[in-house]
Amino acid sequence: MAKRTEQLLKMPLLKLADKANRIRDRYIGARLDLCTIMNAKSGLCAEDCKFCAQSARHKTGLDIYPLKSKQEILKLARLAKKNGAQRFGIVTSGDKLSDKDFNRVLSAVREITRKVKIDVCASLGNMDEAGFIKLKKAGLKRYHHNVETSERFFPKIVTTHNFEDRIKTIKAAKKCGLEVCSGGIIGMGENMQDRIDMARTLKKLRVGSVPVNILIPIKGTRLGMRPLLSAEEAIRTIAIFRIILKDKTVKLAAGRETALKDFQALAFMAGANGMLIGGYLTVKGRAIDEDKRLINEIKRLWK
Repeated sequence: MAKRTEQLLKMPLLKLADKANRIRDRYIGARLDLCTIMNAKSGLCAEDCKFCAQSARHKTGLDIYPLKSKQEILKLARLAKKNGAQRFGIVTSGDKLSDKDFNRVLSAVREITRKVKIDVCASLGNMDEAGFIKLKKAGLKRYHHNVETSERFFPKIVTTHNFEDRIKTIKAAKKCGLEVCSGGIIGMGENMQDRIDMARTLKKLRVGSVPVNILIPIKGTRLGMRPLLSAEEAIRTIAIFRIILKDKTVKLAAGRETALKDFQALAFMAGANGMLIGGYLTVKGRAIDEDKRLINEIKRLWK
């Protein structure tokens, strides 16, 4: 395995991308997974994740607000569907919701499932099996909970909880019959072996969707001064993820515009088959019309 990994790391980028693209074509075909997420509750998180603008330990000037109303959540779900997203994710800051907020999310999931007809995902922090069962009964399809990075590198970016806490939550969601979306962030100071280890962990967990975020250094966070990851390294990482994960969705998430710039289409010829549209949690994404043009370009490339 080590020899194979070394070969991938030394392979010329375009040759590696071609290998990954052929695997995408074989296992995935022309299926493009599009989703939109909503920052439904922002800021004042007690965790100390070095990359996160929502941590109360950072001073980023971020808008802070309590859980949005059910009507506001439904409104954005309808917009997501109108823009072509197949999935809509409700995301809240913090380790755990209060009972009141959790019940509001449950009600929103029920109404979106019934009225909007879009697959609903949620990222609500740590959750026990009882909570996951309630979410599934309400109509939730998928739970999102990133591992963020490798087990080795994890303590260098988070100290208020550990890697195993993340794994336990993912396993609990799967045990309750939910699909799981889990990935991480590249460009935080980890090396390529950390990224490979993260991909292997996700493969072992059999998660269905793997979002790849590229760090956007945000002023006021402890990673705010990190240099931006190069497009070449980001695309190499995406290709290696595809080769390792084979039939799973590899989804471009935050940072794709900033790091990849004009090379976004190349990422979809290097194994990616999904992306977030309509913006991110604390960073504005591209205009939806630009992403629609990119989607059409990807479909042409995959013909």
